[in-house]
Order: sequence, then C-alpha cells, then structure tokens
Amino acid sequence: MTKRSYVPLTDRGVISVSGSDRRAFLQGLVSNDVDRVGPVNAIHAALLTPQGKYLHDFFIAEAGEFLLLDCEGGRIDDLLRRLGFYVLRADVTLEDAASAFGVTALFGDGAAEAAGLPATPGAAAAFRDGVAFVDPRLAAAGVRAIVPRDGIESGLKAAGFTAAPATEYDTLRLGLGLPDASRDMEVEKAILLENGFEELNGVDFNKGCFLGQELTARTKHRGLIKKRLMVVAIEGPCPEADAPILYDGAEAGRMRSGRGDIGLALMRLEYLDKAAESGLPFSAGAAQLVPRKPDWAAF
Repeated sequence: MTKRSYVPLTDRGVISVSGSDRRAFLQGLVSNDVDRVGPVNAIHAALLTPQGKYLHDFFIAEAGEFLLLDCEGGRIDDLLRRLGFYVLRADVTLEDAASAFGVTALFGDGAAEAAGLPATPGAAAAFRDGVAFVDPRLAAAGVRAIVPRDGIESGLKAAGFTAAPATEYDTLRLGLGLPDASRDMEVEKAILLENGFEELNGVDFNKGCFLGQELTARTKHRGLIKKRLMVVAIEGPCPEADAPILYDGAEAGRMRSGRGDIGLALMRLEYLDKAAESGLPFSAGAAQLVPRKPDWAAF
C-alpha cells in the first residue's frame, strides 16, 4: 500500500436530497437499494434511461435529515434536472450543495481506521461535520469524505494524512479497474453490467423496480454481456479516450480513461479469447495494450 494520503476530488459535486419522501423517491429511480443507506452504511448507484442505458452514477450517504449524493461535478445540473422530472407532488427538495460541501478521497495504509471506520465496503460514520464512508465498490479504493469545505485539510493533516497529487488517486483507481463516471461510461450507451456494477455492489436485483431495470435484468439472466471494462497496461504513448483498440486489423474495443502506462478499456470478450490463443497484441495508435481482468471481476 501507500502512505496515508488525501486528495480533494475537485471534479465531484454534492447534491442534497431532503424531505419526508426523500428515501422512497430515490428508491424508485436508482439501481441500488436506498433502504440500505443509513448512519453506518453508504451505497453506490446509477440512474439509467428507461431503456437501461447509463446516465449518471453516484454515491449516496446519510447526514442527519439529508441524503447526500457524491456525483460528477461537471454534470450536476443535468442530474438535478433529470431527478427533478420525477419529484411531482413528493415531499422532496433537491439542492446543489457543492458550494458548502466537497468530496475528498482518503487512501493508503490505515485510511479507514484513521477515519473511524472498519475496512468494509460501504461502512459509514459521521466525520468532521459531514460523513465519511469506505468506497462501497471496493475497500481497496479507500474512503470518501463529504465534508464542509472550510478547514478540512488541517483536520486531515492532524489525523495523519498527507496531501497527494490528484494523479496519485487516479492511478490507484485505474489499477483497481474502477470506472470514473462519464470518463469511462458513455452516456446513453453504456450498460451497467459491462462496467462491473454487479460485482462492485452498484445494482440490487432484489430491491424492486427502478428505471432501466428490465434491460439490466435481461442482460444478466440471458448472459448478453459481450464487452467488459478492463485494466490495460500501456506500452507506448497513452491513447486518447475513445481511441479504437485493434486486434489483427479488427476493432476489439475502445479506450476509456488512462494515465501514463495504465488505463481502462471496454474490450470485446471474443477478442480476448482470440488473443490468448494466438499471442497477437492489441494496439491503439502507436501503443500496444495488454488487457488484465480486474481482481474483483467474475467473468
């Protein structure tokens, strides 16, 4: 592991959801079971189109009378607009809380313990006038803290955390094979199960209806997954996002986010089998890629 570090996630936003119907409101929309969210547990979930295609994903944690959504900052207005479609007469108030709250990643040796948490995915607790939770997808990704912006860095330093560059956390994420919102999942095209949402605790098939449930369940039960997001080791210049990945002249996948010698790519499974048999390399531009199935993946 690494030293105990923190990185303010400046590309993340926060939405507060309040009102007596807040929990039931989200429960009918998102892919995971909102009833599991409480003072000691947080979840990861997605909002889909009615046809089951990806729109947004976010973490949901509880702070007093509010549910807080740790979401993609650059698309927060779109998420607020889409959620607002469904409020109707429900007692629900949606607010952009990013001016008051920020999201910080805490990772490295003993990060969960220093935040007062067990190293269990989703474990949550009150933390410095906000909430901290172990990443519900994978404990190895560390802790996320949704806290007031003022004074957080001095408090973290007092708890033994050291400031780290944003690239350090991004490299950790890439190595674990964790997608980062629309950087890795194409809006209105991506399918949850191609991107590891089942293995990463982001979808609950027993919770009841949610937007896009039918396609998601059909994909699971009919075994229709033909592509998967994978870690790729990069030999050469890091390809741009959405660059085609070739195998023996045929398109075998598409590059997603990357940094230096590591990245994520959406790969067609049929070509992984062919490459394993032939030993021929994958390429993207001037680089050669070596795909690796994430340790948590079940395919």
